[in-house]
This record gives sequence, C-alpha cells and structure tokens, in this order.
Amino acid sequence: MKFLWPDLLWLLVLVPLMALLYVWLLKRRARVARRWATLSAAGDGSGRWRRHLPPALWLAAIALMLASAARPVAVVSMPSRHQTLLLAMDVSGSMRATDVAPTRLVAAQKAARDFIEDLPGGTRVGIVSFAATAALVQAPTDNRQDVLSAIERFEPQRGTATGSAIVVSLATLFPDQGIEIGMLEQGADARRAPGRRPAGGQGGAGGPNAQGSATPPGGQAGPGGSGNARGQGAASGRKPFEPVPAGSYGSAAIVLLTDGQTTAGPDPLAAAKLAAERGVRIYTVGIGTTDGEVMRTEGMSMRVKLDDTTLKTIADMTRGEYYQAATAVDLKRIYDTLNARLVLETAETEVGAFFNAAAALLALTAAMLSVAWFGRIL
Repeated sequence: MKFLWPDLLWLLVLVPLMALLYVWLLKRRARVARRWATLSAAGDGSGRWRRHLPPALWLAAIALMLASAARPVAVVSMPSRHQTLLLAMDVSGSMRATDVAPTRLVAAQKAARDFIEDLPGGTRVGIVSFAATAALVQAPTDNRQDVLSAIERFEPQRGTATGSAIVVSLATLFPDQGIEIGMLEQGADARRAPGRRPAGGQGGAGGPNAQGSATPPGGQAGPGGSGNARGQGAASGRKPFEPVPAGSYGSAAIVLLTDGQTTAGPDPLAAAKLAAERGVRIYTVGIGTTDGEVMRTEGMSMRVKLDDTTLKTIADMTRGEYYQAATAVDLKRIYDTLNARLVLETAETEVGAFFNAAAALLALTAAMLSVAWFGRIL
C-alpha cells in the first residue's frame, strides 16, 4: 500500500496526543472522585475495560479518517470496466490441424462459445475472423445468440493476417478515427518481394467487407490514428489523435487467437502499436505447439507452427497477457482464466473509501456501546 499524499500522515501524531489527553482526564476524574465519597468507584475489573473500550474505538476511527486523508492506494481486484470485447479468431487453413483434437478450429470454437456464455450480461461482444484478410463478422452486441451464430459460420481459408485482425478490431472500437489497414501496409509492401500483390485486397476471412480498409460497416472515416491519420486530422481542422498510456483504456479489450505465423497483411507489431497508443489491451492466445505439425493439402506439405514470440510481444506492448494452448483442455482452461481476468480486474486504485467506511463503523459501534453501558455517548 502507498499514499498519494504521504505528507498528511503527520496528522496521525494527533492520535497519541488524544490518547494522552484521555489518560490525563481519567486521572483528573479520579482525583475528583476521591474528594466525594459518593462518587468513589465500586465495581469489578469488568467495569474498567467497558469504560475504556468506546474511547479506544473512537481513537481508532479517527486514525483511519486521518489516514484516508492521505489518499491510500492499493492493488485490489475490482469489477472490470470492460464493456466491449472483440474476439479476433484465426480461421486460416492451419486451423484444420489435428494436434488439438478434434481440430484446432473446432476446439477454438467450442472454447469460445463457453467463454462467451460465461461473460457478464452487460458486456458487448464482437467477432473478427481473419485468414489472408480480416473482417468484422459480428458487430459488438449483447445478443449472445448472434455472436455464437457468427462463430459457427467459420470456414478455414488461406493465409494468416494477424496485423489485419488487430487493425479491424481497433477500427470497430474507434469508428471515428479513420483507422485503416493502409496506415501500415506501406511498411508491409516494403518487406514483400517486388511485384507481389499486397494482401487484403479481396474478400475477407469469413466475410467480404475487408477491402484494404478496416473501417467497419456503418463507421465513418475520420481523423485520428497514427502516421498519415494525424495529417488527416490536421487537414480537417479536428483535434489530432494523441496517444495515451498503454493499457489505460478501460472500456474495451481484444482477445486474439491464432495458431500460426503471419503470412499476409501489415506487420502485427505495428498494429499492436496502434492498440497500445489507444490504451487497448490485447490478450493473445496461441493454439498449437511451437514445433508445429506437418500438414498435407492439395498435394503439398507444409509445417505450421506457433509464433509465440510475436504473440508475447503483442501482449507486452499493450499490457495484456499471453497464453499458450497445446491441447483442447488447455484452451478451455485459458478461456476460463480469461473470463475471470476480465470480470475481476486487478489494478491499483484508491481505497480511502474503505478507510472511511471502517472509521464510520468503529465510531457507530463506540457510540452504541457507550449508550448501552453508560447511558451517554462517551
């Protein structure tokens, strides 16, 4: 525990001074009692502790109130502030691998269903699916059946565009900031071989809406974001986007599940930087093993393995957490952990209200005991 205004803790010196004053008053009363025979004490030892208990409770209450004035801060578990959750799920062809029974995709769908059904009723959930491109297949809603139906419609496709999934998720959360995949694709194009066509131009993973822009259906492009988005904000006369501390946005979070390495779209770390600048936490879930599995399809064989290094970095950059699921049981356990993590969030918060509540309770107890035993308040 720490205090935001520790200098005010000097006020606690008043407590022992008041205790000394109480002792002095007791001695003074005893001297007066000895002068008047009718006021001489005639009780047993139990009467003494009854006489001292209410004042002791009052002093404890005063100490708590003085400590509260110094604004105490502690790490506590509080109900989460997350109101919108974007679940970005990989539907690339490698999700057909059977190292997580019955397949990675089927296990992920089942675990996601259980996860969503256990979320608090007030949490809005949106679904982003991604393969070579990414698309918002279910806008954030509190209708659980719509969300579950969107998950059931997943079909494996080619490619893995993890960066695109993050950008589409951010565009869904901030539709007025004009967040687009094009912000990051210049860097992605520079890493591609000459003449190679940028990913994200046609269709989408599970939906047709991602055509090089991450602005969700119904969203309006506007100033914001990073890079050229700041220039757009200045050109339009609106206030340009200003980054905030990573993990500071408490109204939404992204859960990203993938099983492979990025093969298309923008750099996922550049996309994670966009999320970090907006304070959005990304919880990454890696399904499969780092050694991977050799898959044979359409006469070709390829090894699909987990890029846990990138997923860990994404989680670290955004102040989220990384989890690895090598089996269906692991995946279910991870989603259970995530659910508890999102429902009860551990964070530093001021606890002065708890100090004041405890002080009020002690003061009320002292007053009630004094009235019950002596017919007066102290």
